[in-house]
Amino acid sequence: MKFMKQFGIILFITFLGEVLKAVIPLPIPASIYGLMLMLIALMTGIVKIEDVKQAGRFLIEVMPMMFIPAAVGIIAAWPVLEPILGSVVIITIVSTVLVMGIAGRVTQFVNRIGRK
Repeated sequence: MKFMKQFGIILFITFLGEVLKAVIPLPIPASIYGLMLMLIALMTGIVKIEDVKQAGRFLIEVMPMMFIPAAVGIIAAWPVLEPILGSVVIITIVSTVLVMGIAGRVTQFVNRIGRK
């Protein structure tokens, strides 16, 4: 029953993210709205980490399985991707390095603020 409550909280916040996506006309995915709502709820104490910790750990553990449909989709779209494979690989490498660098800088910045 504990897992049901925790999943219910996560699903409710995800639903609120979907509602915000429908109401606010910005090109932001509903999942980002949901993550921001969860962050706000955790920071304000509306939701305590213990209220979602076990369900969150479970979802992280099964996350690799969620990539299987995407991989199958890439395989199914191979005839379309093959002519532009070089460009896709370069864009993927550059964007990955860029995201890693920016995430590292932001983390360092937040750590510095936290120490003060």
